[in-house]
Amino acid sequence: MTRHPGVPAASGPNSSTVPVAAAPITPPAPAASPILVTPSTPVAPPAAISPSASVANGRNPYPRYPGYTPRRDAGLAAYETVLARAGFAPVAGIDEAGRGASAGPLVVAAVVLDPGRIKRIRGLADSKLLTPAAREDAYVEVLRWALDWHVVVIDVDQIDGTGLHVCNVSGMRRAFAGLRCQPGYVLTDGFPVRGLGVPALAVWKGDRVTASVAAASVVAKVARDRMMRDLHERYPQYGFDRHKGYNTDEHERALVEHGPCPAHRYSFVNVRAVALPPDAAAPTDPMEPVDAMDLMTDLDPADALDLEDRAVGSAARLAGAFAGHERRMDS
Repeated sequence: MTRHPGVPAASGPNSSTVPVAAAPITPPAPAASPILVTPSTPVAPPAAISPSASVANGRNPYPRYPGYTPRRDAGLAAYETVLARAGFAPVAGIDEAGRGASAGPLVVAAVVLDPGRIKRIRGLADSKLLTPAAREDAYVEVLRWALDWHVVVIDVDQIDGTGLHVCNVSGMRRAFAGLRCQPGYVLTDGFPVRGLGVPALAVWKGDRVTASVAAASVVAKVARDRMMRDLHERYPQYGFDRHKGYNTDEHERALVEHGPCPAHRYSFVNVRAVALPPDAAAPTDPMEPVDAMDLMTDLDPADALDLEDRAVGSAARLAGAFAGHERRMDS
C-alpha cells in the first residue's frame, strides 16, 4: 500500500499498526495580495492643488507673511504706514532749507505726522516742486495736522566758523531734540544722521517719497523764505526776495557791484572772491600793527560806551532776522 508522507496509515483488519492521532495542521495566514504594476497600468501622481482651485476655496496658494516693505502705489504715506504697523510710531521727518545758498541762514525743521491724518494734508509735496502760493497753503496744512514740529535757525557766523555740513548735522539733531513727543523712528533726507537715540533711515529724495520729510521741507522752506524777505528790506540791492540767497546771475552781479553784506557766507568761494580781491591780500604799503587798547585811549569813555551800544544794537537787529534760534510748535 502506498503511503504518502504526513498521512497516517489506514487501519484495517490485517493491519498490526496502532493508529496515532494526527496533530492538527494550522493553515498559514493569508498573505496580502500584492499590487502588480505593469506598463499597461498607469500610476496616477499625487493630486496637485491648482491656484484657481485654491483661490476658489478661499486659500492663498502662495502664502506671504506680512512684511514691512513700503508699497510704491501707497503714496507719500507708505513709509509712515509701514513703520506704524511695525510698532515704530510716531515717525519724525527732518529736512533743511538754504544749504546751497551763499547768503542767509540755514533752517532745519523736524515734523511729526499722524499716519492716519496724512491724507488730510492737502497739497503736501516736495517744497521745491510747489509754487510759493501752494507752499504757503501746504505750510498752514502741515502746522494744522502735525503732532509736533520744531525749527532750528543757524546763522551765517556759525556756518562760516564750523562748516556747512557740521551745521547741517547738528541742526538736525537739535531739531529732533526739540520735539516734545518721543518719535519711534526718524526719516532724514539724503544722508544718515547718527546720535539721535532712535532708529533712523536716510531716504534718497526723501522729500518726494515720504510725507514727514516733505512736511519738514515745507516748514523749513517757508520759514527761511520769510526771513529772506525780511533781509531784502534791509539790503534791497541784492534782491533776496527773489533768489532767496542762492547763486543766480542776478545775485552774482549784485555781489560784484556792491560786495558782500553781513548776511553773506564768507566761507563760500564766490563771496570770498569778491570780499578779498587779489590786490587786497598783500598791500604794497603795510601798516604797522596797532594795539586796540591804544586806539581806545584816544576816545572819551562816554563815546566809547556809545560806540559799544551802537555795535551791540546793530548785532541784535541782525540776529533778529537770521541768528541762531529755535521755534517750537506752540510758539
